[in-house]
Amino acid sequence: MSRLIRVNPWREMVTMQNALDRMFDEVWRPNEGAVMSNYSLAIDVDETDAAYTIHADLPGIQENNIQIRLENDYLTIEAEIPEQVVEKKEAKALIRERRYGKFTRRIQLPQPIDGEHVVAEFENGVLSLTLPKVPEVQPKLIAVKAKNGKK
Repeated sequence: MSRLIRVNPWREMVTMQNALDRMFDEVWRPNEGAVMSNYSLAIDVDETDAAYTIHADLPGIQENNIQIRLENDYLTIEAEIPEQVVEKKEAKALIRERRYGKFTRRIQLPQPIDGEHVVAEFENGVLSLTLPKVPEVQPKLIAVKAKNGKK
């Protein structure tokens, strides 16, 4: 004797959606002990005729854990967040999502920088860099003289 089984396409779609949700949760949610290996430091870069200004948010980082290097026309910002381990007796970790580790951001600047006058400030977790351009590449205003001798 044969039985008819009703196929419910919606149930199949919900099952597939749940499987995809679980897969993306596992991929995108940091695991216990997540290291900042693929963390990209977000920066804002502004330009004037005289300088570049760079701002980067570095919450939870101490200024002594930040290194800035200017080599040729490359700027490198390195920082480290130390691992925060809080041990309590009779307690076990259920979730560990705070990231830690070293990360680096390197950008190429389009014009030469006057390395002697770079200013780096760090306040309330925000790194601000002022990178003055070398005077040779700054725009210059050229005065126009009338040929008949009048200004």
